[in-house]
Order: sequence, then C-alpha cells, then structure tokens
Amino acid sequence: MIKNVKNIVVISPHPDDETLGLGGTMKRFSDLGININVLVVSGHLPPIYNKKDFQTTKIEALNAFNELGVKNYEFLEIPATFVNEEHVSTLNKKISSFINLHRPEMVFIPFPDRHIDHRVIFDGSVVACRPIGKNFPKFVLMYETLSETHWNVAGAEPTFNPDFFIDISHEMKIKLKALNCYKSQVKNNPSRSIDAVEALAKFRGSQNGCEFCEAFKIVRIVI
Repeated sequence: MIKNVKNIVVISPHPDDETLGLGGTMKRFSDLGININVLVVSGHLPPIYNKKDFQTTKIEALNAFNELGVKNYEFLEIPATFVNEEHVSTLNKKISSFINLHRPEMVFIPFPDRHIDHRVIFDGSVVACRPIGKNFPKFVLMYETLSETHWNVAGAEPTFNPDFFIDISHEMKIKLKALNCYKSQVKNNPSRSIDAVEALAKFRGSQNGCEFCEAFKIVRIVI
C-alpha cells in the first residue's frame, strides 16, 4: 500500500498538532523518500496572542519539521480560535489549493475534537478530499491530538475509536526530540507533557504488539 505513495499532506490546525498526532509517522515516511507537506492553518496571532508569539511558534515548528524530514510547508496565519470566523468557502479553498498543489496519495486530517479550530478545519479538510476527478487522495486518515481529542464528551460528541495504526518504535525518539522543539507549547502538566505523549504511544503500541504506535481513524482507503 505504501509503496505507491509519493506525496503526503498533513493538515495541522496549529503548530505542534502535526507532531503530537503523527510526528513518528512523518519521520518514518520521510525516511522512505516520501514527500511530507504540512499545512498549518492557524497560529498564535492577535487578538488573543502577540505577533511575537506567532514568530516563536513558527520557528519552533520549522525546527520540528527539520527533525521529521518535512520539506514543504505553508502557514495560513489565521488567528487561533478564530478559524470559524473565516468564510467557509474561503477556508475550504485554501485547504483545497494546498492539496491540489501537492497532489498527495495520502492525507492526514485532525479529528473533530474539543477545539473549535480542529472541528472547523476537519470540515474543510473533508471537503478538500472529496473523491472527485482522477487525482483525489486515496488514503484519508484522522489523527488524534493529545488532550484536545480526549476531552470530547463521550455519548454527546464524536469519540476517537482508531482502526488504523502505524508502528513508530524506531521513530519515537525523534518524535520526542521534534516535540521538544516546541518549548512554548510542551508543558509539565499531565495533559500535554513529553511523558504523556510517550505514554499514549506506548498504550497504542500495546494494543498492536509493538513498542510504540500512532493511531488513526479511517476516512477513506481506496486500493
């Protein structure tokens, strides 16, 4: 399945979501010579944050990308928590343009969890990945983001029930190194710490007979 994949697109709501959700997967695929293309939709910008905060997280993201082998990226610079104020057609067009530019066989999109930006970007990503024409992405997978995904209210909101797993046992150290690039985002509290990230990957690995895994929910697989 992977041998026919040449380009992958990762839709990341904010800097660090991509590394939290699939840093190991990106490293594993980039080592195989697959082009990893990351679209960061939102960022730490006014009115909630200062422009300096955005520059800090952007530099952190570029350092993380370097660790993971990401060669192509774009920052849309929509203020965090204000993505829902972007006109639906405008947001969909921006995401679609990035996907059409790189023509990926595989796309990773955020799970529609507690964060409003994640939900809105999920909707736009699904629209952008519609199976229309000949070049639509054949593999579309949702990834989990530590803390946000697991704060959904069971029974009232979507629950992340993964059905696709990627072994990142050999890439786990690099994932953690990349995550450590986000000094402004990685916290010592239980929900967003290095220990929590490693524990989640360890748990996902225990479900699948390997040391560390990243988990995904299938949107579409066409072979």
